[in-house]
Amino acid sequence: GRKLKFDKPVKINFIEDSNNSNKPLGKTAYYHPEEHEITVFTTGRLLKDILRSIGHELIHHKQHCKNPFDMSNHQEGYAQKDKSMRKKEKEAYLYGNILFRDWEDSYKKKHKGVS
Repeated sequence: GRKLKFDKPVKINFIEDSNNSNKPLGKTAYYHPEEHEITVFTTGRLLKDILRSIGHELIHHKQHCKNPFDMSNHQEGYAQKDKSMRKKEKEAYLYGNILFRDWEDSYKKKHKGVS
């Protein structure tokens, strides 16, 4: 939370789900704004991919702490239909990936030879 500067703690749940992992477009992760919780699906995924998903969802937590939003009425396609949510998704993809990349580069620099 220090780098992202969110003011409420977030809980991260890791879920193993082989049915989900067998789907070509299965879930990777999602954020529960009302609960301040992130759920991450782990089965069959590379650690790097899981960490990238966490970065993305942490950006949604930061967004929610700054300006609360309600996901209870959002159905599939919300990021295409709702301009505000579209902007939040773009931010999460951009800043979540950059956050992960900065962390990854820093980790590799400290632990030379670790990939």
